[in-house]
Amino acid sequence: MGTPAPQVSRLTVDELVACQQGSGSMLPAAAYLDDAVHDWEQTHFFEHGWVCVGRCDDLSERGARRAVAIGADSVVLVRGHDDVLRGFYNACRHRGHELLPCGASGSGKFIRCPYHAWVYDTSGDLYGVPPTHSDDVADPSQFSLVAAPTQEWHGFVFVNVSGDAPSLGEYLGGLDEVVAPYDMAGLRVAESHEYEIAANWKLIVENYDECFHCPSIHPELCQVSDPDSGSFVVGTGLWLGGTMWLRDGVATMSLDGRSGGVPIPGLPEGRRRDVVYLHLFPNLLISLHPDYVMTHRMTALAPSRTWVECQWLFPQSAWEREGFSPAYAADFWDVTNRQDWTACESVQRGAGSHGYRPGPFSSAYEYVVKAFVDMTARGYLTGGLPVPEPVPEIVVSAHANGSKGA
Repeated sequence: MGTPAPQVSRLTVDELVACQQGSGSMLPAAAYLDDAVHDWEQTHFFEHGWVCVGRCDDLSERGARRAVAIGADSVVLVRGHDDVLRGFYNACRHRGHELLPCGASGSGKFIRCPYHAWVYDTSGDLYGVPPTHSDDVADPSQFSLVAAPTQEWHGFVFVNVSGDAPSLGEYLGGLDEVVAPYDMAGLRVAESHEYEIAANWKLIVENYDECFHCPSIHPELCQVSDPDSGSFVVGTGLWLGGTMWLRDGVATMSLDGRSGGVPIPGLPEGRRRDVVYLHLFPNLLISLHPDYVMTHRMTALAPSRTWVECQWLFPQSAWEREGFSPAYAADFWDVTNRQDWTACESVQRGAGSHGYRPGPFSSAYEYVVKAFVDMTARGYLTGGLPVPEPVPEIVVSAHANGSKGA
C-alpha cells in the first residue's frame, strides 16, 4: 500500500473514522478542497485503479489510436492489425518524447515519434529508426514500447496505468450479471455532451448515489419515476448502485414519458420497468434504461473542477426506426444534469465555508452515499485502493429507495 492520505494533507484520522460511524456523514472538508488530497487521489485511486477512458467504438478500426491522460501519466491506445486493442505508455523508447499529445488521435499502420522519427508498429515493436541512428540500435526487440494494462469490458476501455490493480474481473466482481442483459458492447453512441463543473468529482458521485433530493430539484424526473421506489445494490467489487422504477404508463425517462427508440433487444420483460444506476470506482457512472444506456465519464481536473462526458447509447434497431432521434433521452437528462450540477456546485461552495459541519446521512435514503464515503475513507486510511468489504453476494436492500442518475 502507499502513503495514507492524512500523512500528506489536511485530512485527519479522527475525521475519517468519525464520518463512517452510525449512519455516516460527508467526508471532511479537505477531501473536497485540498490540493494535496486531489494529488493523492490521482496517484492512489486513478493511477492504481481501473479507469474508464472511453468507448471501444472510438478505436474500432485497425491502426486507430488515441492518447489519454490518467493521473500524471498518459497512455496511447492502439487497435492492432490483429484487431487487439493495446495500451502503451506515451513515451518513446529513444528519449521519452510523447508519441501523441493527450487528447489527440490518429490512424495508420505505424506510430512515428515526432521528435526523432523512431517508428513502431501497432503491436508496439520498434519497426525502424533513421538511417543515421541504425548502427546504434543493434537489437530492435529491446526497444519495444512499454505496455500498459488495457482491457475492453462491455464496450468500454479500461486502463490500469500503475499495472498493479487486481484483475478487472475481481475489481468489478459481480457486476457482469447486472449489466449483461443490456448488451452494452452492441450499443452505439447517438449523442454526447461535455460539461465542466465547479465541484469535486466525489460530490458528483454522492449526488448520483441518492434520490433523496429529487423532490426538491427534479420535477421532471419525479413525473416519470418515483423517487421512493427501487432498491440498493452493493457488489463484491469496487462498484455501488441501485434501482428506481418507472411510474405506471411511463415507457422511459423522457420529458413526456414516451420512448422515441425501441426496447433493448433481449432485455427481460421484468427489467423493462427498472432504471439501474451504477458507479464503477472511480470515474464511470452507468445508467441502464429499458431503451437506452446513459454514461457519465469523469475526469478530476482540480479539487473544485470536474470534466464530465455524458453519452447516450442505443441499440442498432433504434436507428432503423423511422425518424429516430436520441433527443428524447438527451434533452431530459440535459435538464436533469444541469439541475444536479447547480446543486453540486452549491455543496462545493458550502464545503469551503467556515461553517461546514457534515450532518448525518439518512440511513433509509442515503445508504449508497454512505457506502461510497466509507469506501473512499478506507482508501484514504489504508493508503491505496479501497478494498471492498467482503460480502458473500450482491445485496439488495429491503427499503424501496435506490440511487439516481446524475
